[in-house]
Amino acid sequence: MAPLLSFTDVSKRYRDGEREVVVLDRVFLELAAGARAGVYGARRSGKSTLLRLAAGIVAPDSGSVRFAGADVAAMSGGERARLLRREIALMAAGDWRPNPGESVLECVATSLGSEGLTMREAKRRATDVLELLGIGSDGAREPTAALSLADSMRVMLARSLARGPRLLIVDEPAVLANLRERERFLSLLRCAVAERGTALLLASEEMAALQGLGTLMSIADGEVCSSGGDANVVALPLQRRAERSRP
Repeated sequence: MAPLLSFTDVSKRYRDGEREVVVLDRVFLELAAGARAGVYGARRSGKSTLLRLAAGIVAPDSGSVRFAGADVAAMSGGERARLLRREIALMAAGDWRPNPGESVLECVATSLGSEGLTMREAKRRATDVLELLGIGSDGAREPTAALSLADSMRVMLARSLARGPRLLIVDEPAVLANLRERERFLSLLRCAVAERGTALLLASEEMAALQGLGTLMSIADGEVCSSGGDANVVALPLQRRAERSRP
């Protein structure tokens, strides 16, 4: 069976003034359906680039990124948008944008607007996922503009899961300063994807945020290396290049 997500010889470069910097260097990675993987790396190590490539937001400079066997870079802009809307959910704390006067339930329900559901059906599905994350009827009526960071993270997770994606991508969940709140959110995240059979790719610069996942990988100098674990996740680095940037 083909992996749900695969990187084959993927490289990505960006311009930094007059230099060309190699952010990802010939990365190989496979993630099976339902598998869970964590990517550890320092700030500016390439974690977010890896996730954006996985979501189809950016294209590789060389190599291929495939989702369910389809080459993501070969898709049209509309096809990639549908992929991100229906099959893949990307969650990053910096994307939180509450609308004035909108309740938590409305916030999650409106994320289903492209699914062809009536508002009643969308609210029913939103209620189910909010309850899965421990947000009852009182919490569902709360205005999103008044939420704490911890509660807004749970609502973002609810929005991401409501569409029933096959792959959930989470960029830096360790933004919560309170350790107890962080552990609670990560526990909810792990339980929710396990309950739904959703594959998870999570990246953080804090190793503690990645505990409990099937496989841990590290990224540095453009290479992704696996530390072992779940056989459904594979990351194979090639030989390290002597030079990482070229004039």
